Amino acid sequence: MKFSIQSLYTWYRDVLRNPKYRWWVILGTLVYLVSPIDVLPDFIPVVGQIDDVFLLTLLVSEVSGLVIEGWKARKGDVGTEVADSSEASTSTGSTIDVDAVSVK
Repeated sequence: MKFSIQSLYTWYRDVLRNPKYRWWVILGTLVYLVSPIDVLPDFIPVVGQIDDVFLLTLLVSEVSGLVIEGWKARKGDVGTEVADSSEASTSTGSTIDVDAVSVK
C-alpha cells in the first residue's frame, strides 16, 4: 500500500463527512492537538508545529465546508417551502441560478 498525503487527506475528509463518525473524528483531532504525544513532537521548534497546523487547517476547512453545505441545504429547503406554500404566486417554484459579472 502506497502512502501519500493526498490519500490521508481523502480518508480524513471521507470519515469526517460520514455522520456516524463525524463527532468522533472532531474530538479525536482536538485531543491530538492538545496531546503531548505527536508524530512530530512539539518541543522541536517550527517542525514540531507542522503536523498540528496541518491537522488544524484540515479540520477547520472541512468543518466549515460541512457547515456551509448544511446552511445552503437548509436555505434551499426553506426557499422551496415558501415558494410551494404561496398559492397566490404565479411563479412555478423553480430556482434559476445566475452568475453576475461586473463590467467596467
